Amino acid sequence: MITKRIIFEGRIQKIGFRYTTRQIALGFDVIGWVKNLPDNTVELVIEGETLELEEFIDELTKESTLSHHIKQFTTEDIPKLENTAGFIITKNS
Repeated sequence: MITKRIIFEGRIQKIGFRYTTRQIALGFDVIGWVKNLPDNTVELVIEGETLELEEFIDELTKESTLSHHIKQFTTEDIPKLENTAGFIITKNS
């Protein structure tokens, strides 16, 4: 089980990025959240098995309708999530 924090940059707010990300996440065995940040980036925190996360990230960044809106993204490993179930959209920061 791995946990990642991914920050997306580009024209990604006000286009349904969080909602589409959630819909894609529902097709994978992952938990976490997605939210807009004040600097116009989007934060994704996601946890699951390595292959499941890799496939989810590939679908989101390469195959989805969102891919052409993503200018770049950075990924970092973070500690395991506590008291988290499912995948949600959280309020803007």
